[in-house]
Amino acid sequence: MSYRRLKQSKSSKARRGQLTTRRGVLETPFFMPIATKAAVKSLTYEDLQALEAQIVLSNTYHLMLKPGNSLIKKVGGLHHFMNWDKPILTDSGGFQVFSLSKIRKITEEGVEFRSHIDGSKHFIKPEDSIQIQLDLGSDIVMAFDECVELPAKKEYLEKSVELTTRWAKRCQEYFVSNLRKVTNNTKTRQPLLFGIVQGGLDKGLRKKSAQDLVSIGFDGYAIGGLSVGESEKEMYKVLDYITDELPEDKPRYLMGVGRPENIINAVKRGVDMFDCVIPTREARHGRLYLWRDGLRNYKRLRKVTKTKQLNILNNPKSCYKTINITSEKYSKKFEPINAESKFPVLRNYTKAYLRHLFSVNEPLAIRLATLNNLEFYLGLMEKIRRAI
Repeated sequence: MSYRRLKQSKSSKARRGQLTTRRGVLETPFFMPIATKAAVKSLTYEDLQALEAQIVLSNTYHLMLKPGNSLIKKVGGLHHFMNWDKPILTDSGGFQVFSLSKIRKITEEGVEFRSHIDGSKHFIKPEDSIQIQLDLGSDIVMAFDECVELPAKKEYLEKSVELTTRWAKRCQEYFVSNLRKVTNNTKTRQPLLFGIVQGGLDKGLRKKSAQDLVSIGFDGYAIGGLSVGESEKEMYKVLDYITDELPEDKPRYLMGVGRPENIINAVKRGVDMFDCVIPTREARHGRLYLWRDGLRNYKRLRKVTKTKQLNILNNPKSCYKTINITSEKYSKKFEPINAESKFPVLRNYTKAYLRHLFSVNEPLAIRLATLNNLEFYLGLMEKIRRAI
């Protein structure tokens, strides 16, 4: 069994646990920095080690196109290629079925699409997606699915859910029959395979999708097709019931979500795993996430009362703030970017300096802002785990 629950909240569905992968044990709930093309934008993997990131997420579609899964396999897999010895989750490419809607065609067999790079034509079957992820050496492999943009008509959602289930079955069968044991520093342990629950905002279809996937049997279950056009209220409504349809002894992964308050509210509804481009994307535009006074220092957190810790879960928006460092008002702010950071560069450089770097398009600006935001997000997950 790969997942073990350590603690269950008495006031919500929030839970703390451990997810065992072949490259280490992950403390849940956790957040995965996005390394789409085998890199977290502007950071080195030494930076990620210093940030104490437990796992990163890479993208099957993008790595298949460049540099190619065959090349990555030849050099020993994605971990060796990008010098990262901790777990990697790979997206199946299913999200590109959604995001590349203008240059793709869905059939029963798979998806035909044109490369966004050079227009070349490609066809990916569910089995192809699994093989590419095995070539990459993924530790958590995602089943191939169709992610539907919302709002969507029920008739289309019904067909999509049925297709996703058929694809999931094909993925599971191929995974089991084609997986070869990897002995190099993995103690012969195998990667995990996750199914992805779809169904839009339709309760009946969501439950059917979850039940169908559970009957197939996966190592974990992702909740896909949210944060694709619906409101926060609608997303929470789905989470209120869908986690109850998933096994308690398996991890639950909410894909592509989200802002700190979204993550906290999802944890309270029983979700264990998260990824999102928000901290890195907003860093590139000068938007910084910062703790409000009294909740940002790691050492201080250990000394605060349980009531203070629970404030993170009960009042998520009051725990942090965001600032736009590109604003003129920061041009004369000579205080540290983040006085409580573990990184000397964030303690020693000023907001005025960072604002200047953005104003003259210096790449260092993006690096500093990204370090800040990922430190915030990973720190958020640590605080959540302690508060459960």
